[in-house]
Amino acid sequence: MDWEYHQSPLSKPILTSVFIGFFATILCLIYNIIFRESTGYKPADFINVSSLIFAVNLIFFGAGLVYFFLLRAFKRGDMVFEILFGLIILLSVWGATHAHLTNPHESSEFRTLLIGVIIISGVGIELVPLFFHNRKFVEAVL
Repeated sequence: MDWEYHQSPLSKPILTSVFIGFFATILCLIYNIIFRESTGYKPADFINVSSLIFAVNLIFFGAGLVYFFLLRAFKRGDMVFEILFGLIILLSVWGATHAHLTNPHESSEFRTLLIGVIIISGVGIELVPLFFHNRKFVEAVL
C-alpha cells in the first residue's frame, strides 16, 4: 500500500533532529561504557545511563525547535543554526574544561567524559541541516 504523507513545517526539523539524537544517544552510551571500562571511573552522579538518555534526546528536540524557528526567521537559517550551535558547542567544551569535583583525579576523568559527550552530541546537532535537506533521508525515514 502506498501512503502519501505530508510533513508539516514544524514536524520535519523536529523529527530530523530527534532521529539524529537517537543515534547520538546510542553513541554517547557506548562512549560512556568504553570510557568507564577503560579508566575505571565509577562515579555516576551526573553522567549516567538515564541522564544521557533523557538529556541528549531533550537537547536534540530543543535543537529541532530552534532549527525550525531559525529557518522561519532568516533567509540563511541553516547557516545561522550551524554558527549558533557551533559556538554553543565550543563554549560548552570550554566550560567543561573548567569543571571541578572534590577529588582532582575524578575531576580530570569527569571532564574527559563530559567533553566526549558534548562533542558526540555537537557533531550530531551540526548534522541536522544536512539530513534535513537530504531527499533520500526524508523519503526513507520521515
